[in-house]
Amino acid sequence: MNREEVTSEVLRRITPKPKEKKKVLTLADSLKERVVQEAEKLDLKVDVVIGGSVAKDTWLSGDVDLDIFVLFPTKYGKKELERKGLQVAINSVEGSKWKKRYAEHPYLEAVIQGVRVNIVPCYKVERGKWISAADRSPHHTKYVKQRLKSDDLRGDIRLLKRFMKGIKAYGAEIKIGGFSGYLCEVLVLAHGSFFNVLLTAADWQRGHVVDSHGYYSRLGEAESLFDSPLIVIDPIDQNRNAAASVTEEKLGTFVAASRMFIQEPEEKFFFPKVKEPYKTCELEDVFENRGTDIVFLCCDQVEVVPDVLWGQLYKSMRSIHRLLRQYDFQVVRTAAWSDEEKLNIILIELEENEMPQSKLHLGPKTSSRDSEKFLEKHLDAKDTISGPWIEGGRWVVTKRRQHLKAVSLLKEKLKTGGRDVGVGSKLVESVKDSLRIILNEEISTIYSSNGNLAMFLTEYLEGKPSWLV
Repeated sequence: MNREEVTSEVLRRITPKPKEKKKVLTLADSLKERVVQEAEKLDLKVDVVIGGSVAKDTWLSGDVDLDIFVLFPTKYGKKELERKGLQVAINSVEGSKWKKRYAEHPYLEAVIQGVRVNIVPCYKVERGKWISAADRSPHHTKYVKQRLKSDDLRGDIRLLKRFMKGIKAYGAEIKIGGFSGYLCEVLVLAHGSFFNVLLTAADWQRGHVVDSHGYYSRLGEAESLFDSPLIVIDPIDQNRNAAASVTEEKLGTFVAASRMFIQEPEEKFFFPKVKEPYKTCELEDVFENRGTDIVFLCCDQVEVVPDVLWGQLYKSMRSIHRLLRQYDFQVVRTAAWSDEEKLNIILIELEENEMPQSKLHLGPKTSSRDSEKFLEKHLDAKDTISGPWIEGGRWVVTKRRQHLKAVSLLKEKLKTGGRDVGVGSKLVESVKDSLRIILNEEISTIYSSNGNLAMFLTEYLEGKPSWLV
């Protein structure tokens, strides 16, 4: 299939049919009216607007989030906005399952008629006079709607969103570190089409700037203000990088996938084949043939919102990586997984869990003034196995390692929660009270009963993106 055939078939699958569109819009209108009524009951003078991809008609078939914004006058303080905004939201979804979520301030997430609904309080402000981060969202909706003059552009936006989902680069949340829906819309509007975005992205380097309204005309000006892998100036706020969430990994993923799609267009970039998880009985052979050791640090539930949880997991993962390197363990790769409710796992893959007892320690040149300090420290020290001796004009000594096994090191350093080695403050208590350290195929006891973990670990062990297969 050529590019036009591929994108045409993908568009057929991802564009909502009239029946689905009618259902979503009917739900949006009825829920908006319910929010208006509940606000009136509390005597609140607010505006209620439908936002996001539903308002812009850029959502994907079978994959829709309905955003409703409750715009408060600026006379309300932040605490009052949070309290009354949540009360309106809770009253509006009575009888449905809902959760309180957090961005800069709390909002409500519910599932109604199979559709995920977000009811978000924010301030009604003029462009540029933001009080909270959510205040921009209604302006984002207005900006995009004014520029979507054709169904072709909507189709291009849908293609880019589905492409990002297919290569697992979609989502601005910390867990993913990828491209938001609004960022996809801005990129298509800036470049004119889905394929043009890919053509330009194929040559992006770190720090690439997309400034469609020319807010920064001087060379290097935007780069000096925004230190990010990708810089996309928000069309409605020149002081904001709409791509601030995009990590180097996700930027690299998008650049590489764009190049490959241009060379060989295939549907797998949009709809990758789902890998069947390894059977539990296969794990022992998989780990044995891998030739490395994988350590799983498991702890129980942490009462924080998902973005905070993932930030804490990644911070802790980096700190534990540094700790292991400090003690000479060679880290191959790290990852984190969570069900965001009961179980959190940090995965550390090592060249080996156990190292030799001795290590060679290079000292200063014999001509250096530091020689005396070196000899004073290592000569006859308890952990000195052999030496010091002179080799190649410098002092050398063989030392006894303090920790031979990574698992033993981690048990010792994390037994009180690990705050002093850099474990995230929100995780410390859970690590202290519930840490289990599991090595290699011993993870099968958890793996066998958790389908999401099984899929994550299978993809990790495979080690290559599905669109590369």
